[in-house]
Amino acid sequence: MSGRRTTTRVSRVFRATRVFRGLPALAAVALATALTAGCSSPGGVTPAAAEADPVRGEPAPSAASPYWVDPDSDATHQARAWDRQGRTEDAKALRRIAVHPSALWPAWDDPAPEIRAAAKAAARTEKSILLVAYNIPHRDCGAYSAGGAKDATAYRSWIGEFADAIGDAPATVILEPDALALIADGCTPAQHHAERYELLSEAVDTLKAKPRTKVYVDAGNPDWIEEPSKIAAQLRQGGIDRADGFSLNVSNFQSNASVKEYGALLSDAVGGAHYVIDTSRNGGGPLTGDRAEAWCNPPGRALGTPPTTDTRDDRLDAYLWIKRPGESDGTCRGGPEAGTWWPEYALGLAQRAKT
Repeated sequence: MSGRRTTTRVSRVFRATRVFRGLPALAAVALATALTAGCSSPGGVTPAAAEADPVRGEPAPSAASPYWVDPDSDATHQARAWDRQGRTEDAKALRRIAVHPSALWPAWDDPAPEIRAAAKAAARTEKSILLVAYNIPHRDCGAYSAGGAKDATAYRSWIGEFADAIGDAPATVILEPDALALIADGCTPAQHHAERYELLSEAVDTLKAKPRTKVYVDAGNPDWIEEPSKIAAQLRQGGIDRADGFSLNVSNFQSNASVKEYGALLSDAVGGAHYVIDTSRNGGGPLTGDRAEAWCNPPGRALGTPPTTDTRDDRLDAYLWIKRPGESDGTCRGGPEAGTWWPEYALGLAQRAKT
């Protein structure tokens, strides 16, 4: 479907101990230990300018944004492995991903351990955590990231656990990528619309009840829902008036210029709401030519603008890496399951990056 995007983030520890759905998860204590181990001190703005980690000889995480950098990311582990294998140039390139903050997509069954561990680690660096809530019932219309909570009751319980795990920590939450766009494009059956609006609106209130949590309701991308007016009504029903704004381009590849133009029009349509843009993989723009599944592991793409809140635009709150660069969109173009780390794809994104 043109303009579609999907992604599934399962925590590294959970992913290592089960095939995407169905096998037992690792104990929460192991997850917490893995996520809180060895946080580096902030360094320079880019890998080239960053201070070296005196223990590992690696660039320290970027200080260019207020968001926490996971010191235990797949990119970090892969770079170390390639160093050991003598692939030093590849490892250096991959650290262009490792030093920047990417969103966490907490587990669908129990989001709390990963969120609490990240919040604890982030507190040591006085940074905010960036999270994606992605568990809406009837998720992704049965495509690569199908699933979600079994019903409305289960979702309310899950989002409550999600919010409680954040607690008083500073956090930014991207709320349910695709959920509204899949209504706007007609994919989600009509019988699920009212429930979805209700759940999203309630989720905004549940998350905003936490004193330092920002919430951005997802609104697709300009290549998918081409007319902003076609999703403005959905945003209003999904609680945009009580959120901090909306998110655009999640896991997609549209250029900053086109997304900003679209974002400004959509902002006007919903009363001047602010927004954020996912720039994790849009450095080369969208795939041209063959448009079949252009959103799914397209070749030749590049990292985009590193995460920052310095946008020079009053309504654009941040450029963010919401999709974790290097994680597959799904089993297309030879990719692994959605959300699975794909080192060679990650390397290509890093090597082609201009920033």
